[in-house]
Amino acid sequence: MTTQLADSVPRLKRLLPRLRGKRMGVLGDLMLDRYLWGTASRLSPEAAVPVVDFAGQKDFLGGAANVANNLAALGARIAAFGVLGRDEAGRALQQCMRERSIGAKGVLAEAKRLTTVKTRIIAKHHQVVRVDQERREPPREETREKLLRAVFASLAHLDALVLSDYDKGLITDDFAERVMSAAHKNKVPVFVKPKKSRLYAYRGALVIVCNKEEASFFVTKALTDEKSFEEAGRALLAHFGCGAVVITRGENGMSVFEESSPKPVHIPATGYEVTYARVGEPGFERGATGRQVFDLTGAGDTVLSVLALAAAAGASIVDAARLANIAAGVVVGKLGTATVSPQELQHALDELRS
Repeated sequence: MTTQLADSVPRLKRLLPRLRGKRMGVLGDLMLDRYLWGTASRLSPEAAVPVVDFAGQKDFLGGAANVANNLAALGARIAAFGVLGRDEAGRALQQCMRERSIGAKGVLAEAKRLTTVKTRIIAKHHQVVRVDQERREPPREETREKLLRAVFASLAHLDALVLSDYDKGLITDDFAERVMSAAHKNKVPVFVKPKKSRLYAYRGALVIVCNKEEASFFVTKALTDEKSFEEAGRALLAHFGCGAVVITRGENGMSVFEESSPKPVHIPATGYEVTYARVGEPGFERGATGRQVFDLTGAGDTVLSVLALAAAAGASIVDAARLANIAAGVVVGKLGTATVSPQELQHALDELRS
């Protein structure tokens, strides 16, 4: 553990109780993550693929809905905004949100819209295949305007707004610019996970979070060493006109670039050795070292949500990123789209300190 991380642990522990009750808005592409699991002991005679004997099915919140779920799991009060289809998947997604006490007054349904569903088939704790059902057209103009009115009306009551763009058609350049302008007028900090198709629409965000591949696309340059990461981070600060850029780097942790700081901060990855028993459930081997990552589903959502919530609770951007990094280390030790609890964060911090 680095000296900087060791020194931050007491601060991060004091921060945990302040996460509860923060008022967080989540705007973006709401999706349903559906898991079908079973056993596979034979190959199909029709093709060289495994035959999975169905054992069960479970639905999880995905995309921006997973961001909301991560925030709710840490005790934040959530107002979610998005557009679903008026279909079975949309109803299932809304039921999942109700079960997790996620405020959904800003979630609208369109009769001709298709709710995005990602169906993963799991056998022996490994993903066999993923089937996506989605369309990427924008919602109708009247639906978009109704959604914007709901967002604008809520801003005065929010501590922060998280914008999670999965490029499913909801967020256009004009839509993003109007949201950013309204948030700025209301002095609400915005935390954004952008998609590759938009480079300038999120100007003025407090923090932009992207992964290595997205950062490389934005700057049209491969990121192969620390110098290239630093050049990319500085370029993205200028491109987005934001206060900070966080580039997640998988097993290599993350890098934080702040407009006010001349040097980036690198945060090494943390994690536990894990075993699996049930979809979405943890299987820590306490005290083990190293990392076995079987499922990265939703880890980026966890980083975005925990970083935004920690910053809204008063943490510096670097400390917020450290807590987000620790949270991601917990979540990748779970099979399926998952969240992290305050107790799990507390334990992870205790382990780092010991």
